Amino acid sequence: MFDPIEQFKKFQQFSKESWGEIKKVSWPARKETIASTVAVIVSVLLIATFLGLVDLLLSKVVGGVIKYGNLR
Repeated sequence: MFDPIEQFKKFQQFSKESWGEIKKVSWPARKETIASTVAVIVSVLLIATFLGLVDLLLSKVVGGVIKYGNLR
């Protein structure tokens, strides 16, 4: 049977344990976080640009093959 008081006690215990675990975490410094974020953004932009160019190239190749096939 559902016991709201028991559920609340379980939630309190869970919250206390979670907070204890969060205190153990070694958080990165602000400078390190910013550097990592910039590295991720630059990497994503480079990969997106590369994939966009590959897609454009393959679209042109496939379009040319289809056009060549229709000429025959």
